[in-house]
Amino acid sequence: MCSYPKLPEEYEPQQDPGDGLPSHEVAQLKGHEGPVFAVRYNQQGTYCVTGGKDRNICLWNPLRGILVKKYSGGHGYEVRDVCVAGDNSKFASCGGDKQVFIWDVSTARFIRKLKGHSSTINAVTYAANDDCLVTAGYDQCVKIWDCKSRSIDAMQTMKAFKDSVTSVVVRNAEIIACSVDGTVRRFDMRMGRMYVDELHQPVTCCAVSHDGQCVLAACLDSTLRLLDRSTGELLATYQGHVHESVKMDACLTPSDAHVVGSSETGEVLYWDLVEGNVVKKIGAHKGVVCSLAMHPQGSHLLTSALDGVVKVWAAQPPRTAVG
Repeated sequence: MCSYPKLPEEYEPQQDPGDGLPSHEVAQLKGHEGPVFAVRYNQQGTYCVTGGKDRNICLWNPLRGILVKKYSGGHGYEVRDVCVAGDNSKFASCGGDKQVFIWDVSTARFIRKLKGHSSTINAVTYAANDDCLVTAGYDQCVKIWDCKSRSIDAMQTMKAFKDSVTSVVVRNAEIIACSVDGTVRRFDMRMGRMYVDELHQPVTCCAVSHDGQCVLAACLDSTLRLLDRSTGELLATYQGHVHESVKMDACLTPSDAHVVGSSETGEVLYWDLVEGNVVKKIGAHKGVVCSLAMHPQGSHLLTSALDGVVKVWAAQPPRTAVG
């Protein structure tokens, strides 16, 4: 009979700092032919939309792994970004054909085309309670479009950048955009002012923390930088991934406790926001992880990659059948 040493009463198992973060693959969404450049949740986190090199957009129920509908016949080139309106009745897409398409979800037909960019459009997002769209393009412009107007032209253009604008975020009355020129620019639409943060490295994605106080910038020197939104002060840096040549997403968890990023080598990484160390790394895809989206409640993570697959990750492993 074997005996085991008695543990001290004060003993407590050490908790993995990465516990509770989505890291278990629970589904694969296969419907695109070729790289998937964008994956985005709707605001409620019940559905997601994806856009890819095959010029198609797919609507999914990610938890059930079901392709709900495919939208095609609009874009003539790759789809670079998509965003869903708050009421889920429509979504917008953009890409290599220099146009913004607004789609009716139920009929799978585009209802408007917006023209004005002179080159590839990299990013699109809704703003002002879905009354406006904001886009960012390779033509060094950020444009604002009035969704209630019948005009196909932008109602305002900000051409302050010196290179391709890769990402755009809207927070209240502010537009925050980043560029290959190494800057993050903040446009205060109420005051008519622009603020510039010089990072001196090409930036491919920016995200705003959920408390609104910080801006996260993904840079091509394999470094994520956290900036104070109001002052531009560098608060922290995050490394351990490879990001040298392509556009990739980054975000924060809903609690703002962790930074989420990806690598050109196929991994997804979680960093502790304050400490800056990697707390979880998962081998997600065979190639570059192009895009990611965190569920509004933090329960799941979506990733898409050059391998053409969209994966769904959960904090708990999938249940196995018994019997």
